[in-house]
Amino acid sequence: MNYATQNNIGSYHRTRKRKAKTVTSAIGRVRRVDAKTQRRQRSTERQTAIRTDSDVTNGILTCRFLPKLKAGETLQACQKTERDFYQSLSKITKSYKVEPMQTKEFGYPYNVALALWDMQTKLKQAHRDWDRLYLAKSKRKAFLATTENFDTGTTLYYIPIVPLFLMLKDPKRKKNAQLLLSVCSYLYRVANVPYYREDGTYLGGQYEMHKEWMGQEETEECYQSELIIAEYTGDKMEQKLRNPNNVKLFEQRLSRFKSRDAFDNECWHVACNAFALYSKYPTAGIFRNAPLNYYDPYADEYDNEVIGMEKYISFIADTKGWLYRSISESINNEFNEIGELEEPTIYKPIDGSKISGNNFDFEKRFFELLDELCGLFYEYKTTGV
Repeated sequence: MNYATQNNIGSYHRTRKRKAKTVTSAIGRVRRVDAKTQRRQRSTERQTAIRTDSDVTNGILTCRFLPKLKAGETLQACQKTERDFYQSLSKITKSYKVEPMQTKEFGYPYNVALALWDMQTKLKQAHRDWDRLYLAKSKRKAFLATTENFDTGTTLYYIPIVPLFLMLKDPKRKKNAQLLLSVCSYLYRVANVPYYREDGTYLGGQYEMHKEWMGQEETEECYQSELIIAEYTGDKMEQKLRNPNNVKLFEQRLSRFKSRDAFDNECWHVACNAFALYSKYPTAGIFRNAPLNYYDPYADEYDNEVIGMEKYISFIADTKGWLYRSISESINNEFNEIGELEEPTIYKPIDGSKISGNNFDFEKRFFELLDELCGLFYEYKTTGV
């Protein structure tokens, strides 16, 4: 059973990213979204334009303008990108035996845009299952590639920290808490999961915004107390998560842990999965396959607005109460205004070269771990096991 808060995201054909829908309140150990995820096959088809009744005056609104250079792009950088592009394009034409249109005479970036469109069209005609062609950029060079996206299930992976705080103060669950503290410390220190009390984090901004709102308006005392608990608990737990000893003692705590009941077994199972992931990927962070910038000459300006991975993966104070419901509503409103969701992405060169370890094994195990961990905290918070 998936216990993370699912955000159902509609389809948008340019990439494998989806439009955000409303997040439901907490039902079960993880929060799901109301609507079912709908994935459509990608295509270049856009939405039908809505026109006014005027004629020539607004004719310019139906025009599509040629791509332009990005601000700050130097002539040397443009020349290198153009050179890298045609070198990569040459390898593709040989591999797939496709004759490209002659486009060099048009000048950058129009020649690159035209060549991309031409090659994409011809490859789709020759190969039914062909996906999208990108000009990706690394620090060293530009190269043509296709992409694969990891399906996060349109889920908000928010790990509540208040249940762990309470568990640490529970004499009956002290060992459980120490074991899960090692898990959370690994997620924080090694896997780089954002923490809501850190400056610059998305959820940190949400809490600050709600604090300002409550300062400007009269709010009930219980609302104020939830914010105080979120701040106090968050600061105390962040100190513990920062402590490197909690990761160093991970294996020792795991080996010495003795199960007495079903909840103990669940804690041990989650900790085992976390330690196995840490052992196989001792330095891997969740943003290791965050999408890179790629060149899309046909992208509209609003297409650049995306729901970044750091917005739906984070530690949070709690996933219950008025404060969380209010924050959820704010997130819903923002996500509904943004067109796309970022997901872990693998860029695969299509010139025959292979990249070692270029897969989603880490991501698959990581998101399963977050789901299981959220389930444990929900079970403890609601049943007091």
